[in-house]
Amino acid sequence: MKSFCTKILLSAVTLIVLSAYTTVARPAFYYQIKVYHLKTAAQENTIDTYLKTAYLPALHRAGIKDVGVFKPISQDTSEKLIYVFIPLKKLTDLDKINIKISQDKQYAESGKFYLGASYNDAPYTRIESILLKAFSAMPEYSLPKLTAPKNERVYELRSYEAATENLSANKIGMFNDYEVEIFSKLDFNAVFYGQVISGSKMPNLMYLTTFNNKADREKHWAAFGPEYKKISGLPQYQHNVSKNITLFLYPSDYSDF
Repeated sequence: MKSFCTKILLSAVTLIVLSAYTTVARPAFYYQIKVYHLKTAAQENTIDTYLKTAYLPALHRAGIKDVGVFKPISQDTSEKLIYVFIPLKKLTDLDKINIKISQDKQYAESGKFYLGASYNDAPYTRIESILLKAFSAMPEYSLPKLTAPKNERVYELRSYEAATENLSANKIGMFNDYEVEIFSKLDFNAVFYGQVISGSKMPNLMYLTTFNNKADREKHWAAFGPEYKKISGLPQYQHNVSKNITLFLYPSDYSDF
């Protein structure tokens, strides 16, 4: 009887250990952020129509469940921007998804006004692409749990550049060990945290937190300050950010986020 009970106990322990290992070993998502640079309201309207009626539906058919589309709350008068956030389970999915879309007849028909644009009437100035790998502390993206209408929300996209690769890795370690947990505890509704593995600004990390409105955002950051002070002064985390860029965005009405 003792032997039988011992076996049952060992089996239970083994299952717990395996379960814990599976949770820790979850593979990290990869993220592509496409940034459309525009000059005119006509271009913005064209890209909105293309994304809403052609590109996002095609991504959904290709297996991307959730796609984010965000715009700056305060647009620069000289340049308009549209951010498209595409989560990928594997880095190789980027090529596979693009191939699927290129073979999608419905996409070709729905997006022909965009795909067939002439050289002297281009729908954008340029497209920028940023590739990121999710942090181990949050290996998958999350949909915001907010109650406000999309046009009232404040999404905060932050970019932390570092002087060297080692210092950037140090800041990522700081997030994995402490900051992600603080953000989670305070309900910052983070969509993702990621290391930039390809982009115009490197070494770099980016993350996106979301709020119902500006007042909600201010309240959350006020609560974050005292928690962050507990770790920001630690000697091992000094000088690991050389430049912080903060963008305030809102989701389009057709965004999945």
